[in-house]
Formats: sequence, C-alpha cells, structure tokens
Amino acid sequence: MTLDEIKQLIEFIKGHDLSEFELEQDGVKVRIKSGGNHHHMVPVPQMPATMPMMTAAPMAAPVPTSAAVPAPPAAADDNGGELAIVKSPIVGTFYRSAEPGAKPFVSVGDTVRKGQVLCIIEAMKLMNEIDSEYDGEVTSIYIENGQAVQYGERLFAIKPSN
Repeated sequence: MTLDEIKQLIEFIKGHDLSEFELEQDGVKVRIKSGGNHHHMVPVPQMPATMPMMTAAPMAAPVPTSAAVPAPPAAADDNGGELAIVKSPIVGTFYRSAEPGAKPFVSVGDTVRKGQVLCIIEAMKLMNEIDSEYDGEVTSIYIENGQAVQYGERLFAIKPSN
C-alpha cells in the first residue's frame, strides 16, 4: 500500500466519521478505531480497484457532507463584491445532475437557497449531495460534469444575497 493510498483511506475515514475501519491487503492488516460515540450502523461501500482486497465491518453512518466542509473562504467578483467559494469536502467524481441526461441541479446565474443541492460527488460508490451553505446567485462552476475532484477543490462560486 502506497503512502498516497493510506492518505486517501484516512481522508475517507475522516470524511465519513467512521468509528472503526479494518483493511487487509497483501498480508498487511490495518485497523483504525476512533473514540467517538456512534449510534447508527451502515455497511461501508467497497473501495476502488486500487485497494482490491478490502474487508470491512459495519461502520457508523456518515455525517451529512455539507457539515464536513470548513467555512469556505470568500473571493472577490469582477465588481469587487465578495463571493463564497464552495469546495469539495471529499475526493470523488463530480456530477451536476442526479442522473445522465437530467437537468443540472444548478447553473450559472441561478439563485440558490441555503440547504439546496448544488451537485453530487460520488465517492466509493456512495452518492454524496453537496448542499449550499448560502443564499445567493451561482456565479461560477469550476468543475466539468463527470470530472474527478480532490478534497478542498473549488466547485462553485456563489454571490451571497444581502
């Protein structure tokens, strides 16, 4: 297992607030436990092909994805106003709509409300809805549909309404 794969595994565990995780690969067994108090149990999805021999026990339910995002920094728009930047809380694949051929959740120029779904990021075969933390207008979409995104990568710019 490479250092990058271990880092990806740690981000997955952090991003889904797992209480326990176990991986056995090529004769090496890794077990990670946190001291958190978890009540909801769900099965963990399979990891990508880069970690083919993974086995896992049921884990704690993931925290809603929008709660995992640190407060995005503001950026300036062309008129000097501040923009809220929505960043990816996880590594995965960016989707603008719920299914191929469907209308995108949002487009540039759309007005969005706090809690409204902006996109989906698929990670480990889980579809994670990314919600807006702002009321305002979408001014930019930085990622193309179907493109891979990294943790912390810019997804949207929103001009908050007053």
